[in-house]
Amino acid sequence: MAQIVRRAYKYRFYPTPEQADELGRTFGCVRLVYNKALEERTRAYITEGHRISYMESSAALTRWKRTKELAFLNEVSSVPLQQALRHLQAAFAHFFAKRSKYPTFKSRKKSRAAAKYTRSAFRWRDGQLTLAKMRDPLKIVWSRPLPLRAQPSTVTVTRDPAGRWFVSILVEETIPPLAAVKTQVGVDVGITSLLTLSRPVNGLTGEDGKVPNPQYERADRRRLVKAQRNLARKTEGSANRAKARLKVARVYAGITDRRRDFLHKLSTRLVRENQTVVIEDLAVRNMVKNRSPARAISDATWRKLRSMLEYKARWYGRQVLVVDRWFPSSKLCSACGAQRESMPLTVRTWESTCGAVHDRDVNAAKNILAAGRAERQNACGAGVRPQRESSRTRQPAAKQEA
Repeated sequence: MAQIVRRAYKYRFYPTPEQADELGRTFGCVRLVYNKALEERTRAYITEGHRISYMESSAALTRWKRTKELAFLNEVSSVPLQQALRHLQAAFAHFFAKRSKYPTFKSRKKSRAAAKYTRSAFRWRDGQLTLAKMRDPLKIVWSRPLPLRAQPSTVTVTRDPAGRWFVSILVEETIPPLAAVKTQVGVDVGITSLLTLSRPVNGLTGEDGKVPNPQYERADRRRLVKAQRNLARKTEGSANRAKARLKVARVYAGITDRRRDFLHKLSTRLVRENQTVVIEDLAVRNMVKNRSPARAISDATWRKLRSMLEYKARWYGRQVLVVDRWFPSSKLCSACGAQRESMPLTVRTWESTCGAVHDRDVNAAKNILAAGRAERQNACGAGVRPQRESSRTRQPAAKQEA
């Protein structure tokens, strides 16, 4: 059955000087409203024990606009300001539900410059997008078409640290499911090889079933180090330092763009060619606390790949199963089921008691697939848990073989 999903299409655009000034003021006002509302909420909770609601913050925003000091808030669209209060409300909801830390203030240099416009704050006509307080439509580079007869519900404008402008258009889209297939695949992630699959795939892996890790950050590390050293030599607050910071941001942007493009293509192919994809649950946030592999783990972006697999599987009628992080995928023999007591990371090939010789990663991928199949047959199977459920063990969060 086809699904109706809310999908965002992101495009780059080139604003006119007037539009850039208007958006720059809007970004500043959004940041100010967010920080001021956060300050008021914190003060009220500490001094009075009172939790300020969204409606109270909205009423306070109206009062701020009437003051002489903050009258400039009337010069920009009111919708992005209201959306900033909604984002703050959501941040506090996550905090009180113990899903995140206490909200922090937005920084002009470190926080993302963004403004969100709802349907009443923009005009969509004949394939052109015009934001509130602007006379001319945005000059958007349509790298791919929007769905036929799509009507945007919200528009988010952002400017990244490299100075590039982007607009994200949220629409409702009907996505038909893919034709069912019988293939299933187990996925073991790594650093030397980004993925190891339980079976080889033509054009994607070698004969050993391994997907090489592009290591985009490592490939551009020399350029990055050079740009960062140049930045460190500049005087704080000078124009030359701002130019040097922009060069560093552009190097990072190139790394991020190539990595994202690679992960999108990889995840799309895995979802299209397999009915079920079984992956391993990893506590990446805790793993990067180890300084030795932290840089390589961050460059691999396992968490981003998992997120892509999960939402694309929902779109196209596929299934992603997650094996518990404590499942001994590397220690088990995929042929006879015998388990070794220990498996140091230096051991890449080992021989089981039955005489089978295993590549460590390929064997782990086969065991992950077998555990996923067991979970489908028995939802309460040992060592396997449903998708997105956090581990309740109190052991250090790391891969079992580590």
